[in-house]
Amino acid sequence: MDKTIIEVKNLKKYYQVYKKEPGITGSLKSIFNRKYFDVKAVDDISFKINEGELVGFIGPNGAGKTTTLKTLSGLLYPSDGEVKVLGINPSDRKPELQKQFSLIMGQKNQLWWDLPVWESLLLNKAIYEIQDDDFNKNVEELGRYPLK
Repeated sequence: MDKTIIEVKNLKKYYQVYKKEPGITGSLKSIFNRKYFDVKAVDDISFKINEGELVGFIGPNGAGKTTTLKTLSGLLYPSDGEVKVLGINPSDRKPELQKQFSLIMGQKNQLWWDLPVWESLLLNKAIYEIQDDDFNKNVEELGRYPLK
């Protein structure tokens, strides 16, 4: 029987923003009368991840990947829906959950355009002073051969 590690049911994260009319007149009007609308960062997604599964979270810019990850880590509160990580609601920010994971958010600048991915990983290993044993363990989990 698979153990569910992450369960997301009907997750929604909306942001309320206002639309200003152009120009000085629009700026003055917006001081007294703002027109708001919702931006749907994440709109009704559901999924489960079981223990031992390796999952890639990919999609185009603006698809809600970062918002979903921040919600799973408890950095953002969902607008609606249910999120459980190790059976705990991340929004409760319980220490027993926070001690179980780490979240590193990076952009393309984490990889150097003129280096192969493997060499970029080795460079980050050196920059962050990651011990060989830890690096090898993580690399083996990803299916690569360890450093010799």
